[in-house]
Amino acid sequence: MKISLSLKNLIRRPARSAALVILTAFLSLSLFGGSVFIMSLRSGLSSLEDRLGADIMVVPYEATTKTNLSNILLQGSTGYFYMDSSVYDKLSQLEGVGEISAQFFLSTMSASCCSVKVQIIGIDPETDFTIKPWIKDSYSGDLDYLEVVVGNDLNAFVGDTLSFYGTEVKVAAKLKKTGTSLDTAVYTNEDTIKTLIQSSLDLGLNTFSDIDPDKVVSCVLINVADGYSVDEVLNDINIHVRSVEAVRTKSMITDVSDSLVGVSDIIGGAAVIIWLMALFILIIVFSMSINERKREFALLRTLGASKTAVAAVVMMEGVFAGLMGSIIGIAASLAVLFGFGDLIENTLGLPFLLPNGGFLALFSLVCALAVMVFSALSNIIAGRRVVKGDAGNLLREVD
Repeated sequence: MKISLSLKNLIRRPARSAALVILTAFLSLSLFGGSVFIMSLRSGLSSLEDRLGADIMVVPYEATTKTNLSNILLQGSTGYFYMDSSVYDKLSQLEGVGEISAQFFLSTMSASCCSVKVQIIGIDPETDFTIKPWIKDSYSGDLDYLEVVVGNDLNAFVGDTLSFYGTEVKVAAKLKKTGTSLDTAVYTNEDTIKTLIQSSLDLGLNTFSDIDPDKVVSCVLINVADGYSVDEVLNDINIHVRSVEAVRTKSMITDVSDSLVGVSDIIGGAAVIIWLMALFILIIVFSMSINERKREFALLRTLGASKTAVAAVVMMEGVFAGLMGSIIGIAASLAVLFGFGDLIENTLGLPFLLPNGGFLALFSLVCALAVMVFSALSNIIAGRRVVKGDAGNLLREVD
């Protein structure tokens, strides 16, 4: 009876009910949408940190002055640079250097020479400790000559043939999504990317026209050996190895993390303001509604309904309004997050990785319950005078 009466009360006053649903929808939108937004940014940042996976990156000194490394590594901008491969040998002999591996970069262009404009990253399968473990999650085999794996966001699939600078390569695997710029890159082994670099040189489409692909690398990734500090090894490299710049990969992550903290603070502050405003408005709206219905509640009390029963009716109206609003708000949040995820990532310049479906379903339920409880409490606060008051006094007030 309580549930039926609450529903009828909401249906009988569609304008008031619509206002309540809209308010609770904004509540769920701020709670669910804002929380998932921050979670996605943090998840993307964590995924990026796992993929970079090295303490130090060593690049040509010119790369730090002419190229924004953060744009290439964190935001998906295509670019490439090279240094003499003898640098690798010098670095491997330095004290404190543990794991070490070279990478090779090449960017393509959207032209007749290439199937798509992408960043191509070549690794040494024998020494790589950053990209290879990630590839193994999607592809258990070893990449053969002229085979590549593609990021999750590329419109290419296993078995497809792509052409880069007139050289055809076969897609061996498609990687799991990371929510980072790595989802739009192509990965291959050392022999294949050297062939692609040579092809770009043969076509006169490589900025570095006088290099030998067999004698260059783009960057060297280093993990510091146990017992040594990252700063110690980094300073040693910058002092003793000429024409290169050693940078902490963690420092790039820290810069992005600082930006994320600022975004989190803004969204968190906005959510608090929205909830306080919504609480205030909900109490006013519920109070106005309940004041209009004093006779109704007084008659219920006169007919024998207990204070608890009347309170239950008032509470259930808040619960139903919260339920409908939370469904609308959560659905709108999911539509925006899934529909504009790439735009969000490109606009903010931050990695963006949505949680998995199971977590989203569970978190949706938690947020819906929170909004329903919030709405019910607002209704009870607004109606406490009617619930606790004397039925006779209420009828006299109406008359």
